[in-house]
Amino acid sequence: MKPLTPNTPHVIIMVGIPGSGKTTFAEHFAKTFRAPYINPRDISELTIDAEATEKVTKLLFGELLKTNRTLIYEGSTYMKTQRMALKNMVTKAGYKALFVWVQTDPAESKHRATKKQKNRNLSAAAFDAAFRQFQNPSESEKPIVISGKHTYATQLKAVLKRLSTVPRPETPSQPVVHSQPRIVPGRNIIIR
Repeated sequence: MKPLTPNTPHVIIMVGIPGSGKTTFAEHFAKTFRAPYINPRDISELTIDAEATEKVTKLLFGELLKTNRTLIYEGSTYMKTQRMALKNMVTKAGYKALFVWVQTDPAESKHRATKKQKNRNLSAAAFDAAFRQFQNPSESEKPIVISGKHTYATQLKAVLKRLSTVPRPETPSQPVVHSQPRIVPGRNIIIR
């Protein structure tokens, strides 16, 4: 599909506990719409320490905000203060923040997050710590809630529905009518 280009670009901010399905949705969305996708966990695999990961993530994110393209961010969004700081940053850059809260049963999420997979599994203790730290998004954040157990198509439909309700510039309600017929040069065609 074509890249998403609404009139006001959005940063789709993924929210949820580990193993809820944030990464799965974000990766599919990024692939479907050829949208830039930032996941500090991917960057951490390339760096030595957390401080370097944070610096590289901020630099990359800042550069992508200059593109005026809708993009997806999945990172430290467990606490409301983190989400609000992120929202303020993207708003200053001319973007709208769109929170997508992926909800999945905590037991299912823990099973997903702690099972062995290529360098992406958490210990049960790390999952429990992240789960305790997580703060549900409030109504003021206006999150789109999707189920981590639904298909990507169902999840996508909910997100696109919210994106489509964003006001668009007004177009004339009446078609433009030319008072004189236009003649196309070099042809004997009259356009009325």
